[in-house]
Amino acid sequence: MSVLDHDRKLLATIDAAMDEAARRAGERWGCGPGRTDCCMGPFPINLLDARRLQAGLRELQREDPERAAAVVDRARQAVERLRGEFPGDVETGLLSDDNLDVQDFCDAHQTLPCPALDPESGRCTVYAHRPWTCRTFGPPTRVGDEPLPACRHCFTPCSSEETEALRVEPDPEGLEDALVDQLEREEGVSGDSLVALALLGLPPAEVSG
Repeated sequence: MSVLDHDRKLLATIDAAMDEAARRAGERWGCGPGRTDCCMGPFPINLLDARRLQAGLRELQREDPERAAAVVDRARQAVERLRGEFPGDVETGLLSDDNLDVQDFCDAHQTLPCPALDPESGRCTVYAHRPWTCRTFGPPTRVGDEPLPACRHCFTPCSSEETEALRVEPDPEGLEDALVDQLEREEGVSGDSLVALALLGLPPAEVSG
């Protein structure tokens, strides 16, 4: 069974956890189609995210070539805008290991729309293949021992005790880390990238970061 086959199990686990998080949040949760506040600005994605996005784009190219071409065009425009300040190697699509540089870079471009976002519908064109960050952001979550903040646009704040009661852990078995490690070993690639670069086919296999 391939890494992407195992990824389907991971996505099912994540989606079930996030459905439970939305159920727990109840009226405090207000996200839905067309809510694009969280679709702005670049952010690091791992190799598994990148390969999943690429699979989604290939599927879109078969089903709706015109929409797929528009996604690729937006990705190219985004990369041209980001190229001069990219903290890493834009030709390979790999970010540097300096987390502060990467965070500063992302903060500086936080108003740039994600190229996967359809500007007319306000929906993600590769929604079923979206990265981990997109899948898990919103209600209160936890990764291992680290509690992650809820979305300030979609979740009504409450007391710390109430927030903890609502919090879920999308990947309690740590399957994502294991799959990323396996994929990096198989492809000879190490490091994170961006959605725009992934939609252009980067990083290529056999590139070390």
